[in-house]
Parts: sequence; structure tokens; C-alpha cells
Amino acid sequence: MKAAFVTEPYHVEIQDIPCPACRPQEVLIQVKNAGVCGSDLHLFRGTHAFRNPPAILGHEVAGTIVEVGADVSKFKVGDRVTVEPQIGCGQCEFCRNGMVNHCIHKIVPGTDQWLGTFAEYFVAPESVLYPLADSVSFEMGTLIEPLAVAVHAMHQLSGVSKDSILILGAGTIGLLCLTVAKQMGYKTVICTDTAPFNRKSAEKLGAIALDPSKVDVPNEVKRINGGGVDAALIAAGAGNILDQASASVKKRGEICMVAMVTEKIPFYSYSVVLNEQRLVGAMTYSSEHFAMAANMINNGLDLTMFVTQKIDLSQTQEALQMLSEKKGDIIKILMTFSE
Repeated sequence: MKAAFVTEPYHVEIQDIPCPACRPQEVLIQVKNAGVCGSDLHLFRGTHAFRNPPAILGHEVAGTIVEVGADVSKFKVGDRVTVEPQIGCGQCEFCRNGMVNHCIHKIVPGTDQWLGTFAEYFVAPESVLYPLADSVSFEMGTLIEPLAVAVHAMHQLSGVSKDSILILGAGTIGLLCLTVAKQMGYKTVICTDTAPFNRKSAEKLGAIALDPSKVDVPNEVKRINGGGVDAALIAAGAGNILDQASASVKKRGEICMVAMVTEKIPFYSYSVVLNEQRLVGAMTYSSEHFAMAANMINNGLDLTMFVTQKIDLSQTQEALQMLSEKKGDIIKILMTFSE
């Protein structure tokens, strides 16, 4: 089969490798679509914490089962599925409580233990499979994984008040958080982004959009929603992003950080203390929240506008360069595979 390998930083090769074999509790999936995630850039750039070249990219996937292991009982050949791309040890306190995302022994795609999804075929255990409704396209099935990130982030907020929320950053995850916020009943959603396309996308989804390079975000938020917002969600990594969030949120409000900011940034923490604000992080998703995202898509949530580019596996290098250099109007790039 063909697979896209990062062989060294900034270099992708399409290689022919043996098709993976199923173990008794696994299935073999013919990949129909695979999503290009911002985290794939870390591997592409050689800066990922644990994925190191050479490695196959990708963890967002939808496809058709073409082979099942001897012990598989809930799925059969021909079933259309997506995959929760994390396998926990099953024994630690986090796994026992459904929080596989915090298992220190978890296995994820793009590593020696589990090949990535930028390949014609992908093996996964039955335990992490989710069926796709007949009405759901493979494209929408692939978006279940990033939607799960947004579902988990939004559920990190207590939701005591769903009157107003500020989403800082209207890229893929920010816009998905906006979608989930609307589904959860937030009445006023304000998004910020410096890219005009991202702001227009946010407006299409029902948000008020601000350009942080042209307005004082906290002042404008307070003008729009007197006194500030109930919550802020950080989906971007600008140096002043935490200060913007805290200054925009009301007393006793909440801030959730889903952006993976790997560089040190300044933060005026006294504001959090003075206003008794709650600051919490969001790391990928729990199995419960992945299941919620799958149900949302299977029950008709349409994220068609999120798919802005579709490319062939052979164009993986170009896709990653496009995303890395922010060339063009991009929300989600999907890899497509010929029959």
C-alpha cells in the first residue's frame, strides 16, 4: 500500500509498504478520507513531543472495513466507520474513568506502535471504532475527531451561564468550538481572528467577529456585551492571548485553553485572582466526548463548509506546506484516496 512518511523535517515521501495485518481484536480499514491536522505540522517541522521521523502522518480518518480479526464481534466487512485515535492501558485511574486522553501509556497513530492514517489502509482495535450512519459522508465522518476536541473543550467549562462566550482564534478548532457553543445554547458568541476568511466563516456560523489587530478586544467585548462575557475559550497562541481572555471575562467567569502554545508567553495572573476566574486546560477528548461528537454528526450536524481543500495522497507535501505557510483560505484539508 501507499503511505505518506515524514522522513525528515519538512520532507514527505510517498512509499510503498506492506499492508498491515489484523490481530484478533482488530479490523483493517480501507481509508476513504484522512484529515490534515495542525498537530501534523509538529511532525512535519520536526518539533513534535513524541512523534519523530520517519513516521506516517495522520490520525483523523473515515473508511470501510475490509477485514476483521477472529475476535471482532460488533463490526463486519463493509461497515463504514471512524476511529477514536487513542488506545489506553485500560488499567490506570484515568482509563477506568473514561479519560484515556490522560493515560500515560496510551498509544496513538503516527508512532512505532500504531501507524498513521495517511495510508491506503489503517488497522484499529474494535474498541475504538464508531459506526457512521448511512447518510453521513466519509468527509463528515473524518471531521468527528476534530469536532470531539471542540466538544471536550466546551465541556471543560461548567456552563453555569450560557449567555455569552468569547472564542479567541477562529481556525479549525475555534470554529468547531463556535459550532458546539451554538449547539449548547450560548446566545452571544464573539470570535477573534486576524484572517478575514476566518472572521467571515465565524460570522456565517452566527458569531460576532473581531480583528484583534484593529480593535482592543477586551474593550470591544465589554461594549458588545456589557461587563464582559461569561467565558472565554483560547484557540490561538498570540503572546497576549491569556491577558485578552482574562480582561474580557466577567468576575467569576471561566477561561478554557485548548490551543497548544509551546512557547512561554507573559500573563498578568493577578487578574484571575482579583476576579476569581477559573482557568482550565483541554487535552484532546475523553471517550465520552468523542462519542458525543460522533452522535452529533450521525444525527445530521452538517460541517460541509469546514472542508476547504481536498487533495490526493501524492500531494501531502504541498498540503503541509500550504498549512504551515498559511497559504490560501483554509479551515480543513482532507486527504482523499482513489478506489
